[in-house]
Amino acid sequence: MKAGFSKIKLEEKILHEINSLLRSGVSDLRVQFVSVTRVELNNDFSLAKVYWDTFDSSKRGDSKKAIKGMSGKLRAKLAQSLKIRHTPQLDFIYDSQFEDELKITELLKK
Repeated sequence: MKAGFSKIKLEEKILHEINSLLRSGVSDLRVQFVSVTRVELNNDFSLAKVYWDTFDSSKRGDSKKAIKGMSGKLRAKLAQSLKIRHTPQLDFIYDSQFEDELKITELLKK
C-alpha cells in the first residue's frame, strides 16, 4: 500500500475513480446511469465492497450484469490510477437505500 493512504482516504479514492471510469472509461450503455454510493474496505484492504445504485431502476438487472461483467476491467483500470501495490478485489453490491427511503416515506404518509 502506498504510504499515506488511510482506509477512509482509499475508500473515497476508489469511489471517485470507479465513478469516473463509469462515466468516461467504459462504453457499455447499461452502466450509463449507475453511480457508486459508497465503498467499504475490509481490514487488510484486500476486498472492497462497492455499493451502487442506478437512476433508472427499470434497468437495474441489466446494469448489474454489466457491472459484474466488467469488474475485472474496472479493477485493472483502478490499479493503474491508484498506483498501489495490491488493488483490492471488487465486490459490487446493489444499494437499495434510496428505494428503502422512498418506501418509508410512503408508509409515513399513510
